[in-house]
Amino acid sequence: MCLLLETIKVLNKEFNNIELHNERFNKSRKDLFDCGDFINIKKNISIPENLDSGLYRCRVLYKKEIEKTEFIHYKPKKIKTLKIVECNEIEYSYKFADRIIFENLKNKYPDFDEILIVKNNFITDTSFSNIVFFDGGKWLTPSTPLLKGTKREDLLRKKLIFEEQIKPGDLNKFKKACLINAMLDIDENDFISIEGICF
Repeated sequence: MCLLLETIKVLNKEFNNIELHNERFNKSRKDLFDCGDFINIKKNISIPENLDSGLYRCRVLYKKEIEKTEFIHYKPKKIKTLKIVECNEIEYSYKFADRIIFENLKNKYPDFDEILIVKNNFITDTSFSNIVFFDGGKWLTPSTPLLKGTKREDLLRKKLIFEEQIKPGDLNKFKKACLINAMLDIDENDFISIEGICF
């Protein structure tokens, strides 16, 4: 089985949302490797002393145990166009480090910044993030994600976003969209217009 991955936001030399990363990390270890112990990522990884106070992503590669960690300076990509792509065979309920299926899908559409994957007629995720849509009153996220991201879970628990089944034909009822993941929060100033999502 290939390595699993946790990507954790590090800002000002502090791990962000570490409780939910621990939760997913240990659930994956239990589900896939029958591990009954609990590993606290924060207690097992040291943030390098030479790291500045900027924004970094910590990549944690693991199976039963943590096998490798990396700290990489992070600068978000500008995403303004999404290509809707249908793929009913895709399965990514655990965050595996092998992302070749996403890269292969994305490489088919070089004229777009990113892809938005539809599975069994329902909108799921982009190749690297969950997505939320604004209907003018509240933010909604598909109830059919490929991967239940930690930022998505955090926002759901705080009732800042809400789940709903969303089909491609429903997009015209929304005003804009944002991509969310461990590194990206809802940003009212950096959104994707619905017109930027193409069939």
